[in-house]
Amino acid sequence: MDVLAKFRLPDLTRLHGRRTRLIRRWLAACLLLTGAVLVINPGSARGAPTVLAAHDLPSGATLRAADVRLADLPDQARPTGVLSSLDAVDGRLLAGAVRAGEPLTDVRLAAIPAPGDPGTATVPVRLADAGVAELLGPGRRVDVVAAPEPGAPASVLAGGATVVGVGHQEPTTAKGALVLLRLPEATATRVAAISLERPVTVTLR
Repeated sequence: MDVLAKFRLPDLTRLHGRRTRLIRRWLAACLLLTGAVLVINPGSARGAPTVLAAHDLPSGATLRAADVRLADLPDQARPTGVLSSLDAVDGRLLAGAVRAGEPLTDVRLAAIPAPGDPGTATVPVRLADAGVAELLGPGRRVDVVAAPEPGAPASVLAGGATVVGVGHQEPTTAKGALVLLRLPEATATRVAAISLERPVTVTLR
């Protein structure tokens, strides 16, 4: 009897064929599982519509179609309160600055002013003191005061302004939140112009 016959090497061709079949079956199972996940939960797999800033936007900007865009983001990349419709932001005021590509959430938008009396306008004002903004709420009556500067003493810019909304406080600045004030149209224009040049605060009535 041939002793070497007892120690015959295995057929490598069969081994490779068996391994190939196992790999194919494993890949097929993975594809089936992936397909089932896509059917059961398509939103989380493919993403959901998300409103993003199309470019850098300053605080107080009025959002227009060219300022935003829609993109599909997976659920894990969408922050709480994110907006999913361009109609939800059209004409709204930003309560804080945003960077290009940043998802827009509800806290980034200033409150929508209620309809006012004819001849009035709503002006966004960034207060100099963050603590003052925390004391305000819709309906509160305030006087708008411009801080003194060389050659320009402190002065009351407007009396009896009505607070219609208080925006989100920016953590990166010591200034207060963006406050929406309703004033007569001419006065609102003056307040908006001076607030760009001098720090502005309010006194409570």
